[in-house]
Amino acid sequence: MPEPRRPEPEALLPEARRENRGRLKVFLGAAPGVGKTYAMLEAARSRLAAGQHVLVGVAETHGRAETEALLRDLTVLPRRRVLHGGRILQEMDVDALIAARPDIALIDELAHSNLSGGRHDKRWQDVEDVLAAGIDVYTTLNVQHVETLNDTVARITGVRVRETVPDRVLEMADQIELIDLPPDELIERLRAGKVYVQDQAARAVANFFAKGNLTALRELAMRTAADRVDAQLQEHMAANAIEGPWPTQERILVLLPEGAAGRDAIRIGKRSADRARTEWFVLALTSLRAEEAARREASDTPGAALRLAERLGADNSVLQVEGDAAAEVLDFARRLNIRRIILPRPPARNRLARLIPTAHERLANGLTRMATEYELTLVGDDGRPARHRRSAPAPALPQILRLAAVVVATVAGVSLIAAAADRLIPVLSLSLIYMTAVVAVASRFGLWPSVATAGLSFLAYNFLFTPPRFTLTIWDQGQFLTLVLFLVASILTGNLAARLRGRVIAQRAIADRTRKLYDFSRKAAAAAGFDDVVWAAVSHVATVLEAESILLVPDGNGQLAIAGAFPPEDRLAPREMSAARYAYEHGEPAGRGSATLPASRWLFLPLGQAERRIGTLGIAHEDGREPDPGDRRLLEALADQVALALERIRLSEDLAQTRVASEAERLRTALLSSVSHDLRTPLVSILGAAGGLDQPGLDETGRDILIDTIREEGERLDRYIQNLLDMTRLGHGALRLNLSPSDLRELVGAARHRLRGPLKGHPVEVLVPEDMAPAAIDPILIEQVLVNILDNARKYSGPGTPIRVTARSEGDHAVLAIEDEGPGLPPGSAALAFDMFWRAGQGDGGQVGTGLGLAICKGIVEAHGGTIAAEPVHPDGRGTRIVMTLPFAASERPA
Repeated sequence: MPEPRRPEPEALLPEARRENRGRLKVFLGAAPGVGKTYAMLEAARSRLAAGQHVLVGVAETHGRAETEALLRDLTVLPRRRVLHGGRILQEMDVDALIAARPDIALIDELAHSNLSGGRHDKRWQDVEDVLAAGIDVYTTLNVQHVETLNDTVARITGVRVRETVPDRVLEMADQIELIDLPPDELIERLRAGKVYVQDQAARAVANFFAKGNLTALRELAMRTAADRVDAQLQEHMAANAIEGPWPTQERILVLLPEGAAGRDAIRIGKRSADRARTEWFVLALTSLRAEEAARREASDTPGAALRLAERLGADNSVLQVEGDAAAEVLDFARRLNIRRIILPRPPARNRLARLIPTAHERLANGLTRMATEYELTLVGDDGRPARHRRSAPAPALPQILRLAAVVVATVAGVSLIAAAADRLIPVLSLSLIYMTAVVAVASRFGLWPSVATAGLSFLAYNFLFTPPRFTLTIWDQGQFLTLVLFLVASILTGNLAARLRGRVIAQRAIADRTRKLYDFSRKAAAAAGFDDVVWAAVSHVATVLEAESILLVPDGNGQLAIAGAFPPEDRLAPREMSAARYAYEHGEPAGRGSATLPASRWLFLPLGQAERRIGTLGIAHEDGREPDPGDRRLLEALADQVALALERIRLSEDLAQTRVASEAERLRTALLSSVSHDLRTPLVSILGAAGGLDQPGLDETGRDILIDTIREEGERLDRYIQNLLDMTRLGHGALRLNLSPSDLRELVGAARHRLRGPLKGHPVEVLVPEDMAPAAIDPILIEQVLVNILDNARKYSGPGTPIRVTARSEGDHAVLAIEDEGPGLPPGSAALAFDMFWRAGQGDGGQVGTGLGLAICKGIVEAHGGTIAAEPVHPDGRGTRIVMTLPFAASERPA
């Protein structure tokens, strides 16, 4: 029992996308005045009578009384007033429409351009928003506003319409209703003033509304509606697993069997499609055996036919068939709802040769038997008599002799085994031994060697084991029947074994291609940069297809340049470069084996889509042949994977650049904030104190206070500037250490002296052992580290709170700690304390500062080979302790 067809997953996606969206109905007309708005309002009134909430977003009546009468019972949304060109005009209020949440919204004139200041430039974009809000929309459209028909309408009428609607808007329509009116009736409406006023109507009849123009536009509108309805039919059939064909719009399929030139069939298909004004497809059938034969003989039969079909506008496909070709073709035709199949007639052969049909003959016979629902047309292949047509090349003589030797040796060996079995172990049917040999030959060498083995086994069995022995004479009729059945069974068994062998080889080839694609995807995923992906691509393509490969991408000037090649190549000939540019600019294959610049040695495939094309991938065989269909399919799959890998790398680089730019902007903003505030504050104090020194009547005490203020603020400003300079040197790797054995007690004392003013009111307790060994450090830089940490402790501690400095020896390092009794760091922010421009905005009092002090300390300490960390002093999180390790001098390290 055949397995029931299942819906195709891709066919269910459009329906899934429509979930929670409104439904779109388009009233399509050939020209203004056919009654689109009237039909839309009539349909709306019927929905209103059915109890649905209908809201008129915009409806243009153009002063027609019968149209205005239909608006009386409908709710009309007030329009939004817009000031444009010194006048007050009105536009549809999209926001109010969506807020009203009607069941159906009427939006006339889909191609209308909105005035500036609205939500969108085009009304069809407003309609998309309304649909996205889950509201059904009725709208109107003239066929001349369809974007892809704009040029056609301009040639017909001589008038180019500027307001257009993308084709995808029509494609998302759930229903299209064609509003049709014969040209004569429309012209009468014009003359009666029902479309334009009288003077405009006369000009319109003489120009745009000429009868010939209206007839052509009417046909365009009908075809546009029919195309959309046909597309909806295909979606319905695919989503509901309905087997075709359904006799709706005619589609034509031209078949190219193995070995058939098919040029006449393609031309007939083109003429038939033009007459029927319908789509047509070309399907080339191939197999592993045919591809291997074409590769050996450098045959270009399918490639030349497909290039001809491409030039004539067909939709080309290649189908690899290893089993029932007729069933595969009919399945392809059902999916596309094709009704007519055109097939080249198989070449005429004599009756004896036709006993074993070719793949072409099996296909024709199978279609004749199975395609009962299709119109099947057989045409002559190339239009030449069969005797002038080149026959398939015969196998080479050495190959024939080798296979003949294998057959003879196999039958001789089996005969010896059968003779031994007949003497030692009597066997009821020795023919089974010969049949085993036939199956073995079929599974190893294919059909024809197995047939030869079956025939020779028939003769050997008759000659050696059938009475009278050692003659070909058969006395017993029963023995004769046994021998005939043996021959038939051997041939059938050999045929089945050969077919099974072909299937196994095909599955191995499919698995091999899948493995090759997987290998490249694994290499591309492991590639860290653009150059790595390029090298992985060109080397893998060259190895898999046994050809030269090259990859070109646009440089900084937008010109294609070689990014990588295997074997390495740094230039291409002008003809090859022209093919590469054509493939890149037009998104189509170009070069060898294509319809564009086929004289080129290279075949180039575009990488990526039109919106973001990445480059081109090219291959060339050393012998100049074009890729066979199997290699072409593999190359296209590899090209897709190369494009995805390069796009991934490019997106990663763009993301990294965006992050760097964002971080640079954040640092720049923080630095400007620091400079504008933290450097300006001491300058204001200095200027204020300096100005106070000139005040008359200032006593000596006041003068000393002002001088101390100037000195302290100057030292503070010096620390800020020093931090900025240190951070710059650290960032550029320009920090140079002048190491010398240094006493940590002296450095702590020097840092306290520099901060004697800011540290007033903070008792500093120093617990550094007097006998601690000197550290191998740069004393100037470490003093700056101590100044930064002590200043930090002072800022984030309350007045009068103590600050402790402790030190101890730990192996070959000195451990120095500075702790305060402030509120402590916010939970989880200990690691962030050493980031540039980070400040403890909470918990530590929100003190001002550059946010560079601890970051500079971390850079200087780590440059010495030490470590630095922050931790709380008390279990409840109060207080902050900065702990750093510094190496001892080599000669002074404790034992």
